[in-house]
Amino acid sequence: MSVEPKLMRFKQSVLSKYQIYNSIFMTLPFDTITKTGILLPLFHETCEKGFAKGDDPTTIVDTFFKKYQARRSKESQINLLFRFIQYIERQVVLFDAIEDAAFPIVNNMEGIGTLRNLKETAISQNRLEALKDYLEEFKVRIVLTAHPTQFYPGSVLGIITDLTEAIKENNLSNINNLFGQLGKTPFFKHKKPTPYDEAKSLIWYLENVFYQSFGEIYNYIQQNIYDDSKKHNEIINIGFWPGGDRDGNPFVKPDTTLKVAKKLKQAILKKYYSDLKKLRRRLTFRGVEERIIKLETILYDYSVDLNTKETITSKELILELLSIRDLIVKEHQSLYVGEINNLINRVRLFGYYFATLDIRQDSRIHHSVFTTVIDHLIETGNPSFPKNYHDLSEKEQIKILSEASDASIDISVFKDEMVFNTLKTIEAIKEIQETNGERGANRYIISNNQTALNVMQLFAMLKLITFKDNLTVDVVPLFETITDLENAPGVMEQLYSNPAYMAHLKSRGNKQTIMLGFSDGTKDGGYLMANWGIFKAKELLTEMSRKYDITAIFFDGRGGPPARGGGKTHQFYSSLGPTIEDKEVQLTIQGQTISSNFGTLESSQYNLEQLISSGVSNRLDENKSAMSPDDKFVMNDLAEISYKAYKDFKGHPMFIPYLERMSTLKYYAKTNIGSRPSKRSNSNELVFSDLRAIPFVGSWSQLKQNVPGFFGVGTALKKYEDHGEFDKVEQLYNNSKFFKTLIENSMMSLSKSFFDLTKYMSKDPEFGAFWNIIYNEYITTKRVLLKLTGYERLMENEPSGKASIEVRESIVLPLLTIQQYALKKVQELEKADVKDEEQLKVFEKIVTRSLFGNINASRNSA
Repeated sequence: MSVEPKLMRFKQSVLSKYQIYNSIFMTLPFDTITKTGILLPLFHETCEKGFAKGDDPTTIVDTFFKKYQARRSKESQINLLFRFIQYIERQVVLFDAIEDAAFPIVNNMEGIGTLRNLKETAISQNRLEALKDYLEEFKVRIVLTAHPTQFYPGSVLGIITDLTEAIKENNLSNINNLFGQLGKTPFFKHKKPTPYDEAKSLIWYLENVFYQSFGEIYNYIQQNIYDDSKKHNEIINIGFWPGGDRDGNPFVKPDTTLKVAKKLKQAILKKYYSDLKKLRRRLTFRGVEERIIKLETILYDYSVDLNTKETITSKELILELLSIRDLIVKEHQSLYVGEINNLINRVRLFGYYFATLDIRQDSRIHHSVFTTVIDHLIETGNPSFPKNYHDLSEKEQIKILSEASDASIDISVFKDEMVFNTLKTIEAIKEIQETNGERGANRYIISNNQTALNVMQLFAMLKLITFKDNLTVDVVPLFETITDLENAPGVMEQLYSNPAYMAHLKSRGNKQTIMLGFSDGTKDGGYLMANWGIFKAKELLTEMSRKYDITAIFFDGRGGPPARGGGKTHQFYSSLGPTIEDKEVQLTIQGQTISSNFGTLESSQYNLEQLISSGVSNRLDENKSAMSPDDKFVMNDLAEISYKAYKDFKGHPMFIPYLERMSTLKYYAKTNIGSRPSKRSNSNELVFSDLRAIPFVGSWSQLKQNVPGFFGVGTALKKYEDHGEFDKVEQLYNNSKFFKTLIENSMMSLSKSFFDLTKYMSKDPEFGAFWNIIYNEYITTKRVLLKLTGYERLMENEPSGKASIEVRESIVLPLLTIQQYALKKVQELEKADVKDEEQLKVFEKIVTRSLFGNINASRNSA
């Protein structure tokens, strides 16, 4: 299908509908909405004209009030700005709902990258058997994280879902009521969610989206590719971080983890009960009906009270359903056998755990906790740990840790809260495995992992505290910074050379999961170096693991915008060559990426199929070849040049002050979107290494200067241009799908930049020179990327994606203008001799409130 019809479908099904429904929304009979609805288009026009002639946000806002609202008092003007913010937030919701409703029309649900297309391609190439073989061992795991980059409260998510349905059906009276509800529903969270609240909001997606879409995909593969009803490799599974991710979040306690695990189990039992209730209406046959009723009753009671007397294990449940299926086939002409098959498949996919709860903690916390525990073991005379343990070399400490297993530790003796909670969490993992099954919680991720000792400390503690001789937990090191990525192969070789650790890997199927973090890589090394650093690390880790007969499973901490490794993730996976292990695709999905890419049944199924297809087609591609030495050299050189440019930029004395005073960075903590603090330490001074990647990337995004998605790229390409060697970069672009994907994702970051918004900063005596560094890099990057791709405009190859971005950017233009206006007022008020605290509070509130719509509107960053 050609590109143009997709753009036409977008214009007809999204753009036209948005214009129609927005005009209905503007005429809602609420006093505040009617007046705001009339004035907002005038303000929007003032913004567009103002930026076109080079005005700054303050001039634009003042011009609007002078021209249209001269008689308003200052207080009344501020109230109108707040109403604009609230109104624009709801326009974003409306656009989200319309885009969701049009998803199956705009996207070809049976086109390239879907399972149907994969199957037909395999048949036409006579490779169906090869496809079956690959699907028997290939897996995709998406991991829902607790990293909030979206601001919708649950009540608003519910409205989006209902509005999407009403728009699909063109049900005007329903749409009108939902508009009314939307107008009256607050978007602002008055208090931070707890980690348990975050878990509940993501479990909503498990119940309402993934339960259905995972089942549909598995059913399709079983019925259309294998053409049988047999059990196959589950292909897709889901991981879950809320309630288990402790990294920098002091609010995640062991009881939170247990509470979330319990909620997950109850949620999946309720889904099985609900399916059985539907089956009961169909399977009204002799010898079948009473068995279904019995199962239904047991599961209902079990889902309400996990301690109920009569329970059934997931294995017993499957056996009973299989027995019922056999009876239906034998005696009842296979009536409704498809429906019972669907339930059997879902029980196989989700067990009693629904999603695997991952535990994550920082290596620095572990080090301090385990040092305390080892000191205690030395004091109590444990023979495994000599008195001079802390003076030994890392190699000697690892040897002791790998052999320690005979300690009996009473964790209640530790009075320090962090020590007690870390050890208690290890006990919680065991408890979850006993109630929800081993896959309820069987991975422990060490973030900021730097050494083999970091891994062995956790390995030993898991065994010492509760797992003794049978460690049913995978220890997953997470390498994040550029240095850690470079050191990763050496760290893994140390572990593979350790007999005790290798024995553990053997018991886990000779697989080692290695997580590679993207966000902190970009923050640390810039866009090109982070991507290339991970690519090189994967190649070396693949080679190292194969040398020891271990299959490396790469788990990518990617998500959200390209600056955090997101963008078109399926294109990224299909671009990896033969030198990188690809038996599984695992990646984090966070924030608005969950709702934008997986928020509806259609988008969830489509994007999961794209991920499966990208991984499988990468393996089926007989023509895929490794990057040539020449291309590798150029890629490496580009990464090094861009890294130096980014490092110099990051080291600029104005870097931190600019983020602190000219961006929205410090306001993220006030938005109450997530349970964890916006920086890692409690110090008042802002230190770069403490910065969380999300507020860091988000702050550049709010400024419309998407620095982490492009800075250094232009400098690197221009150097080749200056030396008359641009043809080498063009050759790399034409030869390497990997590099091509990087360039296209970077273009998305450039498309979402709008420097006219902050052009006023170029004249600022303190920050002007720094602003110009960013702007010049943007201009250079844009020019050389267009030259490299041969496009006349950014994202020319993705007109519908570009059109979506343009509409969203247009909706939030007034919001961005208001935010910059308020930021400027804050700066002026803070510099004043006498501080007007009341005014300061008002303008800070405007900045915080305007964050919401801007971030929500960026959902297509994914």
